[in-house]
Amino acid sequence: MALDLLPVVAPTSCCTPVTSSTIDERDAVALARTLKALADPTRIRLLSLIAAHEGGEACVCDLIEPVGLSQPTVSHHLKQLTEAGLVTREKRGVWAYFTIVPGAVDAVSQHLGAHLSVTANGSPSIR
Repeated sequence: MALDLLPVVAPTSCCTPVTSSTIDERDAVALARTLKALADPTRIRLLSLIAAHEGGEACVCDLIEPVGLSQPTVSHHLKQLTEAGLVTREKRGVWAYFTIVPGAVDAVSQHLGAHLSVTANGSPSIR
């Protein structure tokens, strides 16, 4: 039985080159923290409830019943949203009022679009 030898070819790179900007580590950490805060259905509902209130501001007392959770649990979720930079908190007397940070949610989608968009042919989209 004869051995067939394969032809020797010039080696090629196994990797495709980077052709657009990538997200740096600091931005990736910040974006991951924000996405983690958004990855909870209760927190999404809380953002929706706050946005739906007159003036885009809601007292924590108005958010407890609609989500069906205890006040400490709702406060925990709101703290996570505050730490992620999605809402602000203002203490008035015994109650805390929360407002969505203008442009915060838009900034998340723009950041994702800037670094994760690919066209149908597989190349990065230019923004």
